[in-house]
Amino acid sequence: MIQMIMPKMGESVAEATILKWLKKEGDRIEADEMVLEIATDKVDTEIPAPSAGILSKRMFEEGQVVKVGEVIALIAAEGEAVLSSAPPSATPVSKPVSSNGTAEKKIPVPSATSSSPSLVNVSSESLSTPGTRGSSGKFYSPLVRNIAKQEGIAMSELESIKGSGMNERVTKEDLLKHIQQRGKPATTQQSNQPVTSQLSYSSPAISVSGNTEIIEMDRMRKLIADHMVMSKHTSPHVTSFVEADVTNLVKWREKVKNDFEKREKEKITYTPVFIEAVVKAIKDFPMINVSVDGTKIIIKKDINIGMATALPSGNLIVPVIKKADYLNLTGITKMVNDLASRARNNKLKPDEIQDGTFTITNVGTFGNVMGTPIINQPQVAILATGAIRKKPAVIETPQGDAIAIRHMMFLSLSYDHRVVDGSLGGSFIRRIADYLEQFDVNRVI
Repeated sequence: MIQMIMPKMGESVAEATILKWLKKEGDRIEADEMVLEIATDKVDTEIPAPSAGILSKRMFEEGQVVKVGEVIALIAAEGEAVLSSAPPSATPVSKPVSSNGTAEKKIPVPSATSSSPSLVNVSSESLSTPGTRGSSGKFYSPLVRNIAKQEGIAMSELESIKGSGMNERVTKEDLLKHIQQRGKPATTQQSNQPVTSQLSYSSPAISVSGNTEIIEMDRMRKLIADHMVMSKHTSPHVTSFVEADVTNLVKWREKVKNDFEKREKEKITYTPVFIEAVVKAIKDFPMINVSVDGTKIIIKKDINIGMATALPSGNLIVPVIKKADYLNLTGITKMVNDLASRARNNKLKPDEIQDGTFTITNVGTFGNVMGTPIINQPQVAILATGAIRKKPAVIETPQGDAIAIRHMMFLSLSYDHRVVDGSLGGSFIRRIADYLEQFDVNRVI
């Protein structure tokens, strides 16, 4: 019997919720065929079968939370007997036994060097205990229960928290937010959240009279909403703007795009060039590539560029190009196209949307000339690129100033004014514009 294990999906991802089983017990499955859909706090994804056979037993039901490393299904190989059907919880998975004779689960615990916004100091022993259900029937993961125990939160108080997870499951982030609003700091190994004033406010009353329709936010929209509110509460946002003459860049792309597509089987857009310019500017101004931990500034040596990508659902996701400074323009182009395509088809891995150090969002895609983006925490800056438009502009020539039709665009940089002053933010965005304006129209790619 082959065990199908919940795979490791990034350093800070320790559990996942089963959204949907794509196969029934008794179904034949092929190697690498998708068996179920899962959701983590980071991304939704599908899990493939490790080998061909018959899906003998599903160990968990839809909506249940599964730890990384646990057995989620059993697959019978060719000629092997299929287990009799029974409720998923009826047949427990055998657990390894420790040297003292007690059952032991091997569950990865996020390390103190993880990029997770906040990691709670939880022992591996506490994580090896099963999850708990309250009187309301809600499931609470071992991590949530351990935090609640450390902070003296009774089950009655835990059940009063409205969760953002599937079926309103209370996540670690929900509980930490509740503790912050409660006025008690959570015990953490590492926190990217600085100490902030405890502001109390209530949402305005909303009238539902008249011709209205009420819909529930989906899981991803809830996460986005919480992340945006947290970012504005965490960082004092400032936005600087510059207008760049990108005529040479436009001419160059028109000249090379057909040959590039024939040779590389890839389309080349403006986004890889924007990313390349940002990488160069970060090397010139490394204090943009930082995070804030209380009163400490963490300088990131890796340059990992996130690119905001719109999904067919209308939601937004930010896949990350890791170590972008090690890639040439062709390499960046291939990464941009691959990540964007898999993002739109819900094929991203959790690791591919983590550890970004700077983010770019292309508002020009929607015909917008500029924007004031919200910082993607725990980063300290985000760039918005506007639409490229033909405009009359004054240019300097040997014969004097002249008015000509040029391709112009606005760049917008929102930055965290706790650590990025106007001088640094303004100089950084100006440097990006300089790299774009000075683009070599004869460049070979």
